[in-house]
Amino acid sequence: MDPFVKKLQKINTIDEALEELESQITISEKLKSVIDFSIIAHEGQFRKSGEPYIVHPILVATLTAYFSQEEDIVAAALLHDVVEDTHYDLDFVTNEWGAEVAHIVDGITKIVEIKEHKHTDDKKASDNDIKLLNSALTFRKMLIASIDDVRVLVVKLCDRLHNMLTLDALPREKQTRIAEETLVVYVPIAHRLGISSIKNALEDLAFFYIYPKEYEKIDTFIKEHEHKIQLTFNKFISNTKVLLEKSGFDLNKIQIFSRIKHYYSIYLKMQRKGVNIDEVLDLLAIRVLVENEIDCYKILGLMHLDYKPLIARFKDYVATPKENGYQTIHTTVFYNSKIYEVQIRTFDMHKIAEYGVAAHWMYKNGTVGQTPNLNWLKSLEFSNTNVEEFYHEAKQDLFAEDIVVYSPQGDTFTLPRGATAYDFAFAVHSDVGNNAMECYINKVKKPLLSELKSSDIVSIKTADYPVPRCSWFDMVKTSKAKKHIKTLCSHRQKEINELSGKNIIDTVFSRYSNHITEYFPQKSLHKIPLILDFLKHKKRQLEKNILKKQGIVARFKVINRKIKEYKFDNVLIYSNFSINQVSFDHCCHPKFGDEIVAFKHNNVATIHHQMCDKAYGQIKTNQQMLFCEWVKNTLYHYKMVVSLPSTRGELAKLLSYMAQYEIYILSVEYGREKHSYVQYCDIEFEINNGHLDEVKRLIERKVKVIDFFFKKDAYNK
Repeated sequence: MDPFVKKLQKINTIDEALEELESQITISEKLKSVIDFSIIAHEGQFRKSGEPYIVHPILVATLTAYFSQEEDIVAAALLHDVVEDTHYDLDFVTNEWGAEVAHIVDGITKIVEIKEHKHTDDKKASDNDIKLLNSALTFRKMLIASIDDVRVLVVKLCDRLHNMLTLDALPREKQTRIAEETLVVYVPIAHRLGISSIKNALEDLAFFYIYPKEYEKIDTFIKEHEHKIQLTFNKFISNTKVLLEKSGFDLNKIQIFSRIKHYYSIYLKMQRKGVNIDEVLDLLAIRVLVENEIDCYKILGLMHLDYKPLIARFKDYVATPKENGYQTIHTTVFYNSKIYEVQIRTFDMHKIAEYGVAAHWMYKNGTVGQTPNLNWLKSLEFSNTNVEEFYHEAKQDLFAEDIVVYSPQGDTFTLPRGATAYDFAFAVHSDVGNNAMECYINKVKKPLLSELKSSDIVSIKTADYPVPRCSWFDMVKTSKAKKHIKTLCSHRQKEINELSGKNIIDTVFSRYSNHITEYFPQKSLHKIPLILDFLKHKKRQLEKNILKKQGIVARFKVINRKIKEYKFDNVLIYSNFSINQVSFDHCCHPKFGDEIVAFKHNNVATIHHQMCDKAYGQIKTNQQMLFCEWVKNTLYHYKMVVSLPSTRGELAKLLSYMAQYEIYILSVEYGREKHSYVQYCDIEFEINNGHLDEVKRLIERKVKVIDFFFKKDAYNK
């Protein structure tokens, strides 16, 4: 951990905190007024650890000043808890210190009250549900505010860092919850903003609280081998300096320093590779800082000529920067039977790597280095509905590891690992995604749902019209692709429901007359395929109209034909015709949980996915249709991410516990590579309970749940 950050952990008095703040930034009249006000506003308030509450805002401001010398952002850091924890409101902050300061404060102020209408119709809304909604709304509010001013996120990260530094005062359960939230939400945000110094500190602090035993093992190993490691570093650095000096480099213009991989990164590498700490290849590293880019490549050449390189571990982020602005040449070499990672970058690149987006506010003479790409922030879906869904998808986008792919023109696109060519199409442009017909990956024709790998060259061929692929919603990875698929398909879904409602009514009355709705037009036909009681209601309405217009003959032909229930495995069919069999069409392979439609062929009901192209064609041509739905008492498919200690037998204990409640395990993935939180365990299972909260609480009795949701099986069209 950075010595400066570690120093702040021990500060617990107002005078000490103010002294540190003054060491980072000159206290102007404006900042002095903010400091004086904050001390008064928080007077009488204390933290769980016992120190005056104001110590926290001052140290958050100190951290903020460490990354940025801007007066407004430091002022906002001092005021960040005023609106939330005192009687002063946002208008007061605006009037006293300006709209920019108020905007940052507002962006990180928690939403602590939910409007009554959110839960008035749901008497069973649990405290956990309300907390989730609060978290989701606050999270969305923060990100929306960050679009206009990314300083909101910088202050929030500094706030979270100081909270993590002082987490020891809280109960164990709360420590773990906050640490896990930090790892899956705030660490990825720090990574996206390119602020590695905050990212690394948050990771190691979260690691300490989530897996204390594993942290202790790594810490003990490093401390026991500290002297030996330092001697090894000294030899390698000394030899490297001699090499560079002989080649004409001025050592006064170069900095070389050693680095041991931070603890959480070591742990992740051990989990991914299944190795012990002494087998981690890039445990030891040196960093070489030079004045210009060309020197980076000159030094790379010298290192490869003098030391034996591991070519497979060479990465050039100078020529192809990461989305967060990171630029560095990575290579790995052998020296004296040891393996060292060598990082080569310019001084400006180093500032960007350490401070990310904040580096651009450190100096009054303008920006330095590569600007972090904030398109990921602007591309998130911020609708007023499905806030919890947004929260889940945004987290998915944030903590997914990135890959870099290319267009045929050489343009680079950063996508989450696991992204498909269809995701790439939407990343290029929404029209390209909507109209996508086929793709070529490295000049080879591939399906649009093909998973991409780093360095792939992807080309998309488009049609002249949008091509809805509504069933692909669960198979794309990016929130942008999901958003556009949802938008493109919403109109089609409404059309399908309306036409299906008409076709079902026509089928019910087909023995009396074809296209009955042409003679007796009805409103709200789109509800008929969704609600059986509504179908029955409309049937009775039509029967009355028929009786009035056609007389007693119609009564015998129509009214006596009751809708009956036909049950086949996990599908219910409602029909006034005899149905002997249900078949699932091979074209779309609908799975339980998918929206389905049923077509009548003699005495057989053929089931399709609602969004199947073949089904759509039959619906448009008014084929006979039946009301259908899934059996309610069938098994429900869930997916969860849980936190498990790495000790032997923990997974077996959990699975044994789940078996007691007739939970059927479908898959277990332990130690995933595709996300930064690889130590978590993914489990998919089925249970005869469709109440998500009840099932989640059942699991939480035994283990810490990180994420939990229904898993709807998608299908390949």
